[in-house]
Amino acid sequence: MHTRLRKIVILAKRFASVRGDLLDYRPRAGSCVDDDARPPPALVLMANIYDVAKTARVSVATVSAVVNESAYVSPALKARVTAAVRRLRYQPNLLARSLAKQQSQTIGMIVPNIANPFWPEVVRGVEDAAHARHYSLLLASSDDDLAKEALYVDLFLAKRVDGILLTKAAGGLTRDVAARLRQSRTPVVQLMRSSSAVAGAKVLVDEQGGSYEAVTHLLRLGYTRIAMINGLRHVSTSRRRLVGYREALRDWRQPFDPSLIAEADFRVEGGYAAGVELLKRKPDAVFIANYLMAVGFMRALRQYQLRCPEDIGVVSCDDHPWLDSFHPRLTTVNLPKYELGQEAARVLIDQLDETGEGRRPGRTGRPLVLKSTLCIRESCGYDRRVASQQMSR
Repeated sequence: MHTRLRKIVILAKRFASVRGDLLDYRPRAGSCVDDDARPPPALVLMANIYDVAKTARVSVATVSAVVNESAYVSPALKARVTAAVRRLRYQPNLLARSLAKQQSQTIGMIVPNIANPFWPEVVRGVEDAAHARHYSLLLASSDDDLAKEALYVDLFLAKRVDGILLTKAAGGLTRDVAARLRQSRTPVVQLMRSSSAVAGAKVLVDEQGGSYEAVTHLLRLGYTRIAMINGLRHVSTSRRRLVGYREALRDWRQPFDPSLIAEADFRVEGGYAAGVELLKRKPDAVFIANYLMAVGFMRALRQYQLRCPEDIGVVSCDDHPWLDSFHPRLTTVNLPKYELGQEAARVLIDQLDETGEGRRPGRTGRPLVLKSTLCIRESCGYDRRVASQQMSR
């Protein structure tokens, strides 16, 4: 037993000696190796703050002040610390830093379906805004599944994210998840969708107004049997779009026909199935609540051997750069995706950052609502209908 212990002590001393020699290594005279740029030898363990302090010949507190920019350090000492950090390839222990500061500089984001073309541009806006404020982003996709949503909320809380950007899955928030969010006191900002069960700010798009404008546009062109393919009924965006649709019909004194409303799951197959059913009722136009369902509806049109816009006018919700390449080119309600992500991140980080502006809209509980725009192209039959209306006068 004593012999084995003695061997362990000898090996430890040898390792410490080698490590010290490697850390103190200097190239021979005439070497072309840049001392600052030279990576430490492969055998060296990851340098810690004590190694930096020893190499720079300063205290650990001075290294901490330079690395964290938490206190004034003279230019000469700062230069020595910076040179030591570069030479040793020192990486601060982010976990230790977050524990000390009670802040991880990380935000979590949950979206309902990252495969939906709507969401990547939203995420891009969030990531750009977060990066500009020195925050990192953790991303999760719930697939509109309440169990997955609860799992990711728990994961983000366990990882001690500073805040959460949440687009609710379809359905209510479970009591357990709501309780954990309240207990953690982690700020939550809802974007796109909203739920009264979640406290905090909301950043939304004026979907009610966008839907109203789209249906009004079709009514101006002379369409009278306007159908709608809406999203899941338990999602706030679907409810707002339906309100806009009904308000447009009311203002134009057109009857509301529930048989012209179909619900789907925001996906291609859902749009196709809804289209197959709606086309049996012979609408002359249709407003579709998202791009993926519009793709599915176009397949249903081909199955019925109907043409757009000759036989039926189409307006879709959400716009993408590639839609100009479609035939016919889709008339759309453009939702400001990148700006939505940017503003949601800004509202959240303003709450987290003591230096944030903090008093812009969104902090007080009033939703910050971004405007949509109507992009008129071929699928609504605008040119054909306007020409026909002018000829009939």
